[in-house]
Amino acid sequence: MSQYATLGVAVIGTGRMGADHVRRLNDVISGARVAAVVDIDVDRAKRVADGIEGCTPHTDPAAAMADPSVDAVLIASPGAAHEEALLAAFARDLPVLCEKPLTPDPASALRVLEAEQRLGRRRVQVGFMRRYDADYLKLKALLDQGAYGRPLMLHNKHRNADTPPGFTNAMMIHDSVVHEIDVTRWLLDEEITAVRVLRPAPTGHAPEGLSDPQLILFETAAGQIVDTELFVNCGFGYQVGCEAVCEGGTARIGDDHGVFVNAAGKWGGSITPGFVERFEEAYDRQVQRWVDATRRGEVEGPSCWDGYAAAAVCEAGVRAQATGERVEVELVERPALYH
Repeated sequence: MSQYATLGVAVIGTGRMGADHVRRLNDVISGARVAAVVDIDVDRAKRVADGIEGCTPHTDPAAAMADPSVDAVLIASPGAAHEEALLAAFARDLPVLCEKPLTPDPASALRVLEAEQRLGRRRVQVGFMRRYDADYLKLKALLDQGAYGRPLMLHNKHRNADTPPGFTNAMMIHDSVVHEIDVTRWLLDEEITAVRVLRPAPTGHAPEGLSDPQLILFETAAGQIVDTELFVNCGFGYQVGCEAVCEGGTARIGDDHGVFVNAAGKWGGSITPGFVERFEEAYDRQVQRWVDATRRGEVEGPSCWDGYAAAAVCEAGVRAQATGERVEVELVERPALYH
């Protein structure tokens, strides 16, 4: 398509994240429009489509992709449905922004990666939105410039006020720590080679059966150590941060920098209530960059390899969580397409 033409996007999945992306494409992003929406709940798909001119509701992703007005696909359905949708997009050579996870496990992620390789070019950007957050971008630039020497360690924190019903220990890895997995690989430009999970005494606010908080330790191929404090029922808000410890200094992001008040014998500020508010600008920037690149005929950002590697580390993390042992990460050789 012409780089000046409006990109027609099919959004697959109209739940919380999908509906937010529909709003973003419709009201915030330039250069794109929502041409189709897909949901297994036909009534929900119709309700979303009814509010958008020229948008067609579907229950089948392949049918939406066959619509001649669709130029690209944004996948925001549950992870278990991603592989089928991705392969359908490959069959039509459509560019894709796929929300994390690429797929829920490394075996299926590898199948997707191999299918993309057979196309001979990248088609997928994986939705690891922290790579588009202003603070993380600044930290990445400092590390790439070598401003404080070689990075030796990362200290991450990841806190949520509470968890939804049914949240499990495995989900603490697959749904939460997966973000630290990706930013670790991206910030350090190294693969994670081993994982350990430590479980301190749990908070009384954790649901029965959930071990919370946890401390997750990563080792990288270059010998760096990365720790992540994961506390998903902290009770007071949403906090994400990262400190890089380098040979010649440290750099930290994630401190709240909103309005700081002194009044009536009190001082302080506010804490972000959730991930949508904290990373809203990152989501906007991510989708805009995807639209701009797609209109140029390019694919950038996190790749299928990044999605596969994250799935492999998650698998090792769940095993480490269950056994208390150090578990090595198993990866295939990185294909040339992703270098």
